[in-house]
Amino acid sequence: MIFAKIASASRPSPSMNRRQPVRESRWPNFAKDWLFTTEESVNPFYFAGRVLVFLLLVVWGWRFVTTPLDTNDTGDSFLHLVNLPFHEAGHLLFMPFGRFMTILGGSLGQILMPLICLVTFLVKTRDPFGGSVALWWTAENFMDVAPYINDARAMDLILLGGFTGQEVDAHDWNNLLTMLGWLPYDHRLAKLAYGIGTALMLLALLWGAMLLRRQYRRLDW
Repeated sequence: MIFAKIASASRPSPSMNRRQPVRESRWPNFAKDWLFTTEESVNPFYFAGRVLVFLLLVVWGWRFVTTPLDTNDTGDSFLHLVNLPFHEAGHLLFMPFGRFMTILGGSLGQILMPLICLVTFLVKTRDPFGGSVALWWTAENFMDVAPYINDARAMDLILLGGFTGQEVDAHDWNNLLTMLGWLPYDHRLAKLAYGIGTALMLLALLWGAMLLRRQYRRLDW
């Protein structure tokens, strides 16, 4: 009797022999549900419009990516005028948080606006292709800010009022980097911002291309 109890106690219980369920990664489900969701039947007219937009972003993006930072090509582009109101609004939006954030708010504002559009496209309208366009715009804003950072010491760029930073105390990045004690690193920080913009732009184009490929397979001819 005693030996039987010992033997039964030494046997592993059935529950111990069961394999623990392997938790599936959440990434594939997230990518499928949010980043790569596609209509069951894609309208050819809408698809053609998306292709045209994508080609425009490829051509425009290639110009930004291959143009050196020192040329300030992004600052001279049409999109700079689109970004400018969000830059100025950012100064006002962050004003309650002190002088440093008020100055930084300009660059933050123009980067946050496309990010808000990105989240809206993914969560509200469930339009990942629109999200890829918003990510491209976010990347372009990083590249738009980079020449401004690069000019922090020289202050040669013409600012909104038609003056340079040498003439008026209104150069955001000269003030910011001076307050941080990082003014000697302006060129490095500018290259970092431009590099982030380049990487995000290439990622946005890859995302858009993958979406168009999926949508092409579901065209409603």
